[in-house]
Amino acid sequence: MNETIAYASGATLFDVVVPSLVMVGSLVLVLPFLNSRSASARGVLIALCLFLMWRYMAWRITETLPPVENTLEFSIGLVFIVIEFLSVIAASLGLLFMLRKRWRSKDADAGVARLHRDGAEPRIDIFICTYNENVSVVAPTILGALNIDYANKRVWVLDDGRRPWLKHLCDVAECGYIARSDNKHAKAGNINHALSYVAQLEETPEYIAILDADFVAHPKFLERTLALMHYDNNVAVVQTPQHFMNADPIQRNLAAEHVWPDEQRYFYDVILKTKDAWNLAFCCGTSSLIRFSALCELGGFPTSSVTEDYLLSVCLREEGYQTIYLNERLSVGLAPESLEAYLTQRGRWSLGFVQMVRGPHGPFSMNPKVSLLERISMFETFLYWSASHAFRVLAIIVPAIYLLFDIKAVYAGLYAAIDHVLPFLLVSALVNGWLTQWRVLPLMSDVSQLLSAHTVLKSVIAGTLRPKSQRFKVTLKGANRKQSFVAWPMMTVFLGYLALTTVAIIWAFAINNNMGLRDSTAVALFWCWYNTLVLVLACLICIEEPRQDARVRVEGELEVARDGHSVNCQTVDVSLGGVRLKGTCPFPLHAVVSVGMGGYSVDGWVVRVTDVDFAIKFVSRSEKLKRLLVHRDHDLKTAAGVSHPLSVAHAVMGRIFR
Repeated sequence: MNETIAYASGATLFDVVVPSLVMVGSLVLVLPFLNSRSASARGVLIALCLFLMWRYMAWRITETLPPVENTLEFSIGLVFIVIEFLSVIAASLGLLFMLRKRWRSKDADAGVARLHRDGAEPRIDIFICTYNENVSVVAPTILGALNIDYANKRVWVLDDGRRPWLKHLCDVAECGYIARSDNKHAKAGNINHALSYVAQLEETPEYIAILDADFVAHPKFLERTLALMHYDNNVAVVQTPQHFMNADPIQRNLAAEHVWPDEQRYFYDVILKTKDAWNLAFCCGTSSLIRFSALCELGGFPTSSVTEDYLLSVCLREEGYQTIYLNERLSVGLAPESLEAYLTQRGRWSLGFVQMVRGPHGPFSMNPKVSLLERISMFETFLYWSASHAFRVLAIIVPAIYLLFDIKAVYAGLYAAIDHVLPFLLVSALVNGWLTQWRVLPLMSDVSQLLSAHTVLKSVIAGTLRPKSQRFKVTLKGANRKQSFVAWPMMTVFLGYLALTTVAIIWAFAINNNMGLRDSTAVALFWCWYNTLVLVLACLICIEEPRQDARVRVEGELEVARDGHSVNCQTVDVSLGGVRLKGTCPFPLHAVVSVGMGGYSVDGWVVRVTDVDFAIKFVSRSEKLKRLLVHRDHDLKTAAGVSHPLSVAHAVMGRIFR
């Protein structure tokens, strides 16, 4: 039977396209006038998304499964639809959590005023966790911690690498140094060893601040987080977001760092605010303040998962504590600088979460202390790491094998697909973009998910089958690569998928004339063309652009002065040794100048001048320079916080045709 005629008793293409276009056009006109902080506006739009999503899913289940008698097609189709069904559940739960959001800055303002009024300044110990980072990474973190505007603090460097040079650096900086004889339980074990050490001191801390080795704290970091905890004994953790001074591999390798935010902006600016509104915010490993007595009550950080921070939050909530989130930029660090480091990080996160799911605090455990809401939240996250990533891989394979081998895992005519898929995809893209200030775009999300899919799925399988035999893998920071580099292991995978998709299209439409442009073939063709774009971008990301150690591309201003004459210059990048600035140099080559920002200045001289920029080398690495570099991390705009779809499209197309 002709698929077009069979659908909707002779419906035309106009009949199935127009309703979707009217709906999308209405949203485009209305969304700019809606406030994303309005719970009612979010509720209506989320309800519309959920309706279209489950309308689509109902159609998939009832009308698109292959016949049972076609064993191969039915088996593949069943696996695919089950994975898709689970990923839709994850997306639905994620949307439901977005019904609520919480902003705590006003509460922090009130808490700070009360701290000042009471003169409260309890002892806080700052733990800087480090394993193999170099001096250019660790030194600014130590200096930033010492520069925090809070008198009653102690700074401790927790060196799991047992490096003599780092001990010497701590002696010079006059901060504490703690090392242990082994690396048992990795970061969690390192922190627990330090907890045992400070617990034996004459003056024990009331709070512990955790910083990773590459995260420089803002001077107000302790004051702002303490303000939300000191007067509420039920609060055990105040987590703050991670911001980055460098572009991640997706931003850098697509040349989109100034128009597309780093991947974690969606998590920290959207997800954690919604989790906080449901009392489900969790510790994220760095840039957090934790109540010391609550940690002692638990016996320290749990060690049964390589994501000890998330597990700590769950354990604390089981004991009646709150873990809350303050979405303020109170620290900056290094995003993964290579695709390998990016994948290592995602693999560790997914592995650690699956280890937690398999344990006594997971969503399927019989532990009565784990609340229903906690179980739902963890179930959603588990589906994200497993089903959503599996769906992304299958979405590449399924249309290609249909065109190439005529294995039809989805029985769908063109008009039926348009009627159910088009409104769901377009409305979801618009609403998710509006909810997240365009931190979520379908194409970019699919690319980033495909990049990590194989690593994540391997970790999910390993964590499911052998949860106790997996090791903590450190994310490499501070690496140096001055030349382009191709990540061939990942590139080979994506080239393989791209070859499969390309050959499938050529076979179906240039060689195998028997297939013809049936409705189902047209669906597969459109699907393959979209997959081709996703795969091309994934391959481009595998071509690593050059990067330099401790040099950060930023947008901002520095004041450059000489003989009483000063000018404000736009920065290109900043390092421990110097700065590069945009535009024509206002001073002669080799001139001695003063570079200032944030109330601090340091001397240098002009060492290079071109038509478009000039470079200044710092004279010495004095205390003023150290403070200048600490301030640069907070006073300069480091990356796009929100995005605009057209700007992202322009940048991506420019990268493809460069």
